[in-house]
Amino acid sequence: MAIVAGTKAETVIDVLRKLPEKQRKKVQEVTLDMAGNMALIVKKCFPKATQVTDRFHVQQLALEAVQDMRIAYRWQALEAENEALEQAKLSQTDYQAELLSNGDTVKQLLARSRYVLYKKATDWTSSQQERADLLFERYPDLKTAYELSQSLSHIFEKTTDKLYGLARLARWHEKVRQAGFKAFNSVARSIQNHYETILNYFDNRSTNASAESFNRATDRTKIKAFRSQFRGVRNVEFFLYRLSQLYA
Repeated sequence: MAIVAGTKAETVIDVLRKLPEKQRKKVQEVTLDMAGNMALIVKKCFPKATQVTDRFHVQQLALEAVQDMRIAYRWQALEAENEALEQAKLSQTDYQAELLSNGDTVKQLLARSRYVLYKKATDWTSSQQERADLLFERYPDLKTAYELSQSLSHIFEKTTDKLYGLARLARWHEKVRQAGFKAFNSVARSIQNHYETILNYFDNRSTNASAESFNRATDRTKIKAFRSQFRGVRNVEFFLYRLSQLYA
């Protein structure tokens, strides 16, 4: 197990090339994100390996596109509220924000819907379901965007054949084109630019989820706690071995 500081291609390549070429040529598959430096590292160090764009990075783009649209609507709601407040002051009247059936104002509805839009509808609580209903009734574009992001995730979750994966991604692209959302057009272009490595996912359904988990703040905390149990690290090789078992 090796940990390389940073993601600069030249640095990582120099470290990996210290491994015997014969061993590096045995690597058959590498999962990676859509960053150019990662693709270069794999190409230079593991020339026999198939590159697989991790499905979770693709899905994250769609989720972020939904959030971009939600945030844009939230700014509009904030601006509308500011204008209403200013008009109320000029007319010397009291301003009362519209309260929705769940007790949210429109501004609060948009702010509190953040996590709703990240989750599957089947995982919503009753209050989240109510909030989603109000949100989608008021902003039908957000409902369409949410459905686009969820349908993309469904493709990766339910497809086991590369040919079917290609066909379903093509249909998804057409839905994006018809919707005309700028944020999703950018997602579609990213998928088009990496479609070969994205489709490679359907061969073995490999992901780098464990590596992503390793990078999370909560996991860094686990590592610190693990290290503190031994009052520092004296035997680095043993420490890395135990750490690899923790994240196996």
